[in-house]
Amino acid sequence: MREFLRSSSKWWPGTIPLAILWGLACWNTTEPIEADLAARSNAALKDTVLDKTQLAVSGRDVTFRAEAFSEQGRTAAVATIDAVPGVRLVNDETKLVAEAVPYVWSVERDVVRVTLGGNTPLPAIKAKLLDAARNSLGGVEIADRMALSRGAPTRFDAAALLLVDQIGRLKDGKITLTDTKVTLSGMARELGGSEAIAAALKNLPEGFSVVSNDIKSPPYVFQAVKDPVALTLTLTGYVPDNAVHAALAAAAGRQFVGDNIVDNLKASVGAPQGFSNAVVMALGALSRLSTGSLVVTDRSIRLSGHALFEQAVGQIRTGLSKELPQGWQSQVEVAVKPAAASVDPTVCQQLFSDLLGKGKIRFESGKANIDPDSVGLLDRLTETAMRCPSSVIEVAGHTDGDGEAASNQALSERRAQAVVDYMVKAGLPAERFRPVGYGSAQPVAANDNEDGKAQNRRIEFTVR
Repeated sequence: MREFLRSSSKWWPGTIPLAILWGLACWNTTEPIEADLAARSNAALKDTVLDKTQLAVSGRDVTFRAEAFSEQGRTAAVATIDAVPGVRLVNDETKLVAEAVPYVWSVERDVVRVTLGGNTPLPAIKAKLLDAARNSLGGVEIADRMALSRGAPTRFDAAALLLVDQIGRLKDGKITLTDTKVTLSGMARELGGSEAIAAALKNLPEGFSVVSNDIKSPPYVFQAVKDPVALTLTLTGYVPDNAVHAALAAAAGRQFVGDNIVDNLKASVGAPQGFSNAVVMALGALSRLSTGSLVVTDRSIRLSGHALFEQAVGQIRTGLSKELPQGWQSQVEVAVKPAAASVDPTVCQQLFSDLLGKGKIRFESGKANIDPDSVGLLDRLTETAMRCPSSVIEVAGHTDGDGEAASNQALSERRAQAVVDYMVKAGLPAERFRPVGYGSAQPVAANDNEDGKAQNRRIEFTVR
């Protein structure tokens, strides 16, 4: 027995190196196995939709950490790892992405950047929204403040992409999607921007709706400047459409006789209600000034310059305040220009002829009511009469050849009297005028065509 113990005590120390060699062999073999399992597990997960994925392999056991966007996705991902050949055990430490209630997403623009914030349901949708913002806002800094969260409404991505497109129309502002409700605030970059956004939002997916749209547009501005030296009327700013543009240009041509119309108007949506009527009326007031400017901003009219005589100032101010469409306001800053020097009757006659050679005093068809487009010309004729204070002036009315001679005679007399009444109201003595009607007895052109008839319908001034 003692001999056996002596023999055994001699061999066991030799097992130590063997154990070390075995351990080294196992270690050198396990490391490649773990790396291989990790690589194959990660490859198996490449088509899954997860966030914050982590894999740790110990031997043939895998510890799996990730955040999934649904319970189905979570269990499917765990099953995918479990099915990887060589995996013995999956230590499941996965969990669901947090759910957002309510589900809020936003896109906001300031002077330097566009910020996408709130919640998005999937990484792919998040990337799609960022790409859409970069594509539609080339060169603008895009800040990502979006978090991945569950709970998005159906068709969230379609709604959010539509809203990202609208941020390009804003100078500044914010668009928020709360579940399926959209709210907007801010300032549009251009005229018509708010209308364009409102039109686009009609294409929101079914179930989504706009609960508040507080997008403002820049002021709708129309301007007209009368320059008596250059003999120009310059129009700038905006009009609603081509039809209104043409109507305003035609009205200016009738109102500003002898002036060259420089038309720089552009068509744009966003005009306030009553725009066309208000501008025509305001242009008529401007036509009564020797020099002046008209600025129409939304529903506010500012008229400044110099009237030709004292009574015109009050008439212009009163006319604008009373006759503008409802909701419009006017500010009149008009003074009276210094009186022009007196002239002798011959020069006075020439001045009358020159003015009436450039334009005509118009009346309502078949009536003696003076057309409002003619007040500018009438003011200039009135100023001319003031320059020859000692002269008596015959104001003669003429008609075309249509109708009965007696009716034409009476109409021509009433029209001549209407012109005299206008000048008397301007402050001139009634005794200085001799209103007379000639009916159709003194034509200056043939009455067998419209152009000739228009020439025959006229008012003439003769200085006595």
